[in-house]
Amino acid sequence: MARETGANSADGNNFETSRRRFLGSSGLAAIGAVIGGALPLSRNGGMPQAHAQAAAPAAAKAPQYLKFPGKNEGLVVLGEKPLVAETPESLLDDDTTPIEKFYIRNNGQIPEEAKDPDGWKITIDGEVNNKIEITLGELKSKYKAVTRRMVLECGGNGRAGFSPPARGNQWTNGGAGCAEWTGVPLADLLKKAGLKSSAKYTAHYAADLHLSGDAGKPSISRGVRIEKAMDPNTMIVWAMNGKPLPNIHGGPVRLIVPGWAGSASQKWLTRITIRDKEHDGPGMTEFSYRLAIKPMVPGGKADPANFRILESMPVRSIITNPANGAKFAAGTKELKLRGASWAGDLTVKQVDISTDFGASWQRTTLQKPKNKYDWQRWTATLKLPTDGYFEIWARATDSKGAMQPHQAGFWNPQGYGGNAMHRIAVLVG
Repeated sequence: MARETGANSADGNNFETSRRRFLGSSGLAAIGAVIGGALPLSRNGGMPQAHAQAAAPAAAKAPQYLKFPGKNEGLVVLGEKPLVAETPESLLDDDTTPIEKFYIRNNGQIPEEAKDPDGWKITIDGEVNNKIEITLGELKSKYKAVTRRMVLECGGNGRAGFSPPARGNQWTNGGAGCAEWTGVPLADLLKKAGLKSSAKYTAHYAADLHLSGDAGKPSISRGVRIEKAMDPNTMIVWAMNGKPLPNIHGGPVRLIVPGWAGSASQKWLTRITIRDKEHDGPGMTEFSYRLAIKPMVPGGKADPANFRILESMPVRSIITNPANGAKFAAGTKELKLRGASWAGDLTVKQVDISTDFGASWQRTTLQKPKNKYDWQRWTATLKLPTDGYFEIWARATDSKGAMQPHQAGFWNPQGYGGNAMHRIAVLVG
């Protein structure tokens, strides 16, 4: 399913080096493979060092690349059981993320592909006046389908930026993608079922078996407030980029709850139960997908009473071209930059870039989203004063004025909310 590799070198000016691990009490980032000669390192958590020298800590392992049918082999494996793989930022350079480049996040065992997709049954019950049992085929024929391009992002995206390290898969920025999803608003079915006045929260259930093999134990069961469930952009979908939803991405049918942690977007959806209180399924309690209310000491003892559910994801920007580690010919005087930005339930107001470690900033040209929850692409032309080593930083600001920080802050045991600005290194000459 996965393959081990060392330093990764491509032709000319576009190679991606190995990327990973925050090590030691100082929490400095170190990238595993070595490319080029000895160069000074910018000492800041969250900073990939593309041109790191051989003195990088030994524990900074070479990345393990994904080998899975239909998926790009540039994806980096973060976990085998369950299978988790992230997409390097340079592979997110498309306006619409291709299926083969879309990240993978599982919680349980991957179910077998449905032999009769249109016969797949979805149930809506609980605090409703009319229980609904509907097949995917009926859903397609009885409800008006819509297609929207929307970001799906893992709740732990950016976790690798925390120091001391937080528990869980060590995502950098690659736990996100922006696909075109086709389906029906969940609200259409909830209106048909008739929500009772007691309806407060959804509870999502799926067909993936728990890693233990216990059929009576959900691998994960999260939910959202009824207000979010009724958002017309919260959808039950069966197609991705115009193709039947692949099994690895939850096919034949899944939820998409845009702007919120991807774990709420249940894959292999079988049932939605409406509850009269906050859902308490696996993935909803203690520190799972929760942030500290009062800031806690990094690495300190956490009190579950001081935690709230992670809902809207924080603002984030990434540089998608050039790739981290790109080399350019001597005498290159300008670089054309591209990137993407998004901000949970909000929009992005601006994206700025810096080549002098944040001493000064240059505004990028920011595109408007295609629809709500689409990411916003950006471009910029960067002037280079000389040959040499440059770090390019990207910083987004959301529509309420919140700006990406230099490093992941507000530490929590499972590392949510880490949205340190993205930084790449390039070499000219």
